[in-house]
Amino acid sequence: MATTGVGLALKTYGLAWKAALPLLRFNGRLKDGWEQRTLAGGMPAPADLWMQAASGGEAYLAWEVLKHLKPAGPETLRVLVTTNTLQGYQTLLRAAEEANGRKAGLAVQPWYFPFDAPELMTRMVRRVRPRLAVILETEIWPGFLSACKAENVRVLLANGRMTTKSLAGYMSWPGLFRALSPDRIMAVSETDGRRFGTLFGREKVRIMPNIKFDRMGDGAPMARKGNPLGDLIRERDSFVIFGSVRREEEHDVTRLAAGLMSARPAVVLGLFPRHMHHLDLWRKAMDGAGLNWVLRSRLSGPARPGSVILWDAFGELVPAYGLAKAAFVGGSLAPLGGQNFLEPLTSGVTPVTGPHWKNFAWVGREIIDSGLAVEASGWQDALESLKKIIDNPPSRREVAGAARRYIRDRRGGAEAVSKQVADFLNKD
Repeated sequence: MATTGVGLALKTYGLAWKAALPLLRFNGRLKDGWEQRTLAGGMPAPADLWMQAASGGEAYLAWEVLKHLKPAGPETLRVLVTTNTLQGYQTLLRAAEEANGRKAGLAVQPWYFPFDAPELMTRMVRRVRPRLAVILETEIWPGFLSACKAENVRVLLANGRMTTKSLAGYMSWPGLFRALSPDRIMAVSETDGRRFGTLFGREKVRIMPNIKFDRMGDGAPMARKGNPLGDLIRERDSFVIFGSVRREEEHDVTRLAAGLMSARPAVVLGLFPRHMHHLDLWRKAMDGAGLNWVLRSRLSGPARPGSVILWDAFGELVPAYGLAKAAFVGGSLAPLGGQNFLEPLTSGVTPVTGPHWKNFAWVGREIIDSGLAVEASGWQDALESLKKIIDNPPSRREVAGAARRYIRDRRGGAEAVSKQVADFLNKD
């Protein structure tokens, strides 16, 4: 795409934002930080580094990077951290409080990411005057990138991930995105790196460890003695968890539950819906399958073998994993991307997941190949895998230890990004 073509594309993009902005005011999710998003309430202070983290998950990654950043000399390193969501902003507030409290030469200022209208972004970049902008994961905003190009601000895209679908969308306008390319892309896998290379040029791409591994602790499985759910599940009972199951997989999960209770009638099954407002759906499903169930909130003593506990209490999944013999992790029997199977694993339980776990593909296929987790092709396969684990449960200590080693070997992403940031900043 010629320069004139890029200019025309950005002009069209700006006109689309001008038409959209009045309508966005009625979006309830955008009311938080509206004045910062539109720059109507002023702008942040100038900064050496601008780090953009789209939402809550990326904000935690930014927090990890902040822990590793150090000023090159006696001067304070000024950092602006931005996000698009309320959850992300609240996380960045805590991250800034911690970083500023360490008095390690950082001055961190949280802010909402402005709407990507080229006019707004140009004003913002000229005000902040960063020496480097860091984008976490896949935040490819044309207005932001074009403003950085115009003001000679270098851009680093770190912890980069890109799906085939996203690449296809960007390739509908390849000249524009090639013209706005970041100066360096640090992708979390060779596959992601190839996709970024297709869009921006392979020479700009490097591979790095995923920062998400840095966020995972080294804690041991929760001891039964201190487990708040210890009175509900007896040590001699086979307790199996269906964690974070989703409405869209209700038919297969119900068949899996019925098959398990038929094959192993002494099991206590804890069913944890991913969304509590779907609890009635699971009540009806258990009734339809002829299974005995009880609400977690109604339990005052040990659950009876052969019963299903419908978990209607928040925040108890991790301690429950600490008591489980086996676990199936939901969101994976339907194409939903999967839920977090690292939680049972680090609790010392070998997790069984369905075939759909792309949301956790960053963990690496090796976690399945090594036997740390089990991938089932469908509910029948999941049932067979659960039966094997129940009948011969591996040592909780050994499972958790192997999980810690797997995670430890893949850490270092935040440090890699901080070194790349220092390299860019020290070149000034």
